[in-house]
Amino acid sequence: MLSYSYTALDKNGVKQDGKINAIDELSAANQIEKLGLIPISITDQSKNRTNKKIKNKINFELGFKTKPRMKLSDLLLFSRELSDLLASGMTIGKALHTLSNRKEKNNIQLIVVKLRDEIIQGSSLSNALELFPETFSTLYRNLVKAGEESGNLSLALENICIHYERVYEAKGKVISALVYPSIVLIIGGIAVIGLMIFIVPKFAGTFEEMGATLPRPTIALMNFSTFLVNQGILLILILTALFFIVNRWLKTTNGKKLWHQIQLQIPIAGSIIKTNAFSHFSRTLGTLLENGVSILQALKIVQKTINNIAISNEIELARIKVKDGTSISKPLSKSKIFPSLLIDMISIGEETGDMTGALKHITRRYDSELDRLVKTSTTILEPLLIVIVALIVGSIAVCLLLPVLTLTDSLGM
Repeated sequence: MLSYSYTALDKNGVKQDGKINAIDELSAANQIEKLGLIPISITDQSKNRTNKKIKNKINFELGFKTKPRMKLSDLLLFSRELSDLLASGMTIGKALHTLSNRKEKNNIQLIVVKLRDEIIQGSSLSNALELFPETFSTLYRNLVKAGEESGNLSLALENICIHYERVYEAKGKVISALVYPSIVLIIGGIAVIGLMIFIVPKFAGTFEEMGATLPRPTIALMNFSTFLVNQGILLILILTALFFIVNRWLKTTNGKKLWHQIQLQIPIAGSIIKTNAFSHFSRTLGTLLENGVSILQALKIVQKTINNIAISNEIELARIKVKDGTSISKPLSKSKIFPSLLIDMISIGEETGDMTGALKHITRRYDSELDRLVKTSTTILEPLLIVIVALIVGSIAVCLLLPVLTLTDSLGM
């Protein structure tokens, strides 16, 4: 048996301190609840000093340092475990208390402990989640709130997991499509820079000693190589400064808006961005409506979760029109971004009264389209980039061989 000290609230909300003997913290919590008290904190006396250090660390990080946050994988794990515990019949307070008893003292535990304390003090889970907006997005909090209001929080958490897993999968598809082209560009770029800095200058010295007459392409290559060798650091500084200036401008409202509009016009990449946004729009809106969130609130949340401002603005205009009493499909039909297929399917959902079903069909349609586009882009980009790099390296080689061929012809005569 271990000795635990505790702080709890009675029925009148008055704090009470005491000690109790139990096998573990969960047993201690059960004994405290049998006394008609609500446990706030339970401390193992044998580890009092260690726990004081941990408590000070928690207070420091929550109060004076940046708040802890979960990675997406951690958030999915937390949501899945909490959903399973609630589905088994546990109350939200006991479920969070169970999760807080893990031995690991990481960001997940810091957040869970704080959520548990808020629940014990009478807060709802959706309100408690607002303490960590970096971890729990507006979408997450609204889905939890809808689950609380419907009385089926475990199902709401399950839907959250499904939603985020699909979003994570969609992002993974886009990222995986860019991995190989990025590797080809990086290796190709390093190879070209290496040739220009280390190989070309040696040929330039050899040609100068031989007194060979250099063709114009070779002279241009030599001049560019000399510039890179002599002014390389200055060029790096200029490019770095230009990068920071452009990056800062892109963070402004006008810069971001223009850049996002340009993104949609880029061949292949623009189609992937739009298809991914349409899939995200239909999936998020469908999930929110299915969990009981109002259409206006759902559109507002979806607008904030779309990463492209041009598409987000179209959703905002549609929300304003819906607020005035019109349907969703009408304002979207006037948009130059949203495709006719998506609008027609939403219109059918509005007519039949099965909007969530229509949105699920749209999501499946654009998920399949995203898969096709990613495979197509990968198939096209891989050989295209290899050919481009090969042409650049081949052009450098030809420029270096031209003087040799000219010199050979003159010796043959």
